[in-house]
Amino acid sequence: MKANILNRIPKILVFAFLFFSCSSDLDFDQANDLKLEPVFVANLAYFSVPATELVNDGSPQVISDVQGFDAFKDEFFRDNLVKTEFDFEIDNTIVRAFRIEMQLLDANDQVLETNPYSVPAYSGGSNVIKFPTEVYENERLELLKQTVKLKFIVSMESGPPLDENSAGNLKFRSSATVYMVIE
Repeated sequence: MKANILNRIPKILVFAFLFFSCSSDLDFDQANDLKLEPVFVANLAYFSVPATELVNDGSPQVISDVQGFDAFKDEFFRDNLVKTEFDFEIDNTIVRAFRIEMQLLDANDQVLETNPYSVPAYSGGSNVIKFPTEVYENERLELLKQTVKLKFIVSMESGPPLDENSAGNLKFRSSATVYMVIE
């Protein structure tokens, strides 16, 4: 009988200790202090134009394309966006120089901003050019939020004639890094 009581003492002590454990009041207002800062990276635009599509006699030539850009259609996204960065990379393996312009257009097709990029002619080796990051914050971000279309204008500079046998490509890659604050 005495051994049975001795076996119960540790169980009673553990059980008694559980009644004296620490606890604190729950503060549900802490949820109001929640601040999320997600960062997203996405492709912005990409195109690849082979030299065989740029057949000409050596004179300057202009090609343009307009793409819809409905990133700011969502109110939640628009309201919580605090910064955007655009990165651009161009790879030219054509023996002609180019000038590429990216235009931000509003709903009335008015140009909000133009970003020009000069691309030298291919002369052998690597011709990949990474341009400085375009940062949109404050007033510039508000201007970007009005954008509904992106227009790309590719101007081919003077140089040797291109024909259906010309080699090379003009590749344009871009990405957007988006910073949000959700409170």
